[in-house]
Amino acid sequence: MGRGPSIAARKGAEDARRGKLFTKLIREITVAARTGGGDPRSNARLRLALAKAFDANMPKDTAERAIKRGSGELGDAQYEEIRYEGYGPGGVAIMVDCMTDNPTRTVADVRHAFSKNGGNLGSSGSVAYLFSEIGQIFLAQDPAKEEQILEVALEAGADDVISDAGYIEVLSAPTAFEAVKNALIAKGFELLQADVTMRPATMVQVTGEQAEAVERIIEMLEDLDDVQKVYSNADLSGRRE
Repeated sequence: MGRGPSIAARKGAEDARRGKLFTKLIREITVAARTGGGDPRSNARLRLALAKAFDANMPKDTAERAIKRGSGELGDAQYEEIRYEGYGPGGVAIMVDCMTDNPTRTVADVRHAFSKNGGNLGSSGSVAYLFSEIGQIFLAQDPAKEEQILEVALEAGADDVISDAGYIEVLSAPTAFEAVKNALIAKGFELLQADVTMRPATMVQVTGEQAEAVERIIEMLEDLDDVQKVYSNADLSGRRE
């Protein structure tokens, strides 16, 4: 008899997470369609946004409505893209990409996440120079397939293939990301994660209370509807030492 509420509570939490994810994906589809047109064949950003949405099991009609909103067929959706930058405890750099229809609300929420946990919001450009935009694909490490993955990835336009810590990381320029991803899928390789992201040039290791505070900042930011992505150069590998 005690299982019912537990299952219901779990389902409610899962639905809430799914709803937040869909909110972020819908905004990305909408803005991609607004900035590059509603045809994914000629809009690489829209193709990537749709791929993420369908990977998350978004219904096709939901995605199509987002495209129509972005292209103006269902009214004008005015989302502004804003990047905030700041520092967490231990000198960790944090970059926050947002889409919002109310920048005043968004900056207040982002600033609160930093200040509540010992961080501070910086000026534009204060940490962006520490990151570079890059296509990043992760696959499970498999010695029997590493050589083939390397060959396929490099032939498709990848810049580097790194094998370490139980996984293989394939890096490419953002413009080559889609070709590399599709080439690996076509050869039957299972991708653990694939995205165009902001990769830090160097990592900053934090432990103990500082690591916990950095994690809280990132969690609070990711929980905001207006926040699309959070990037940091925090190395939390020694967190429990």
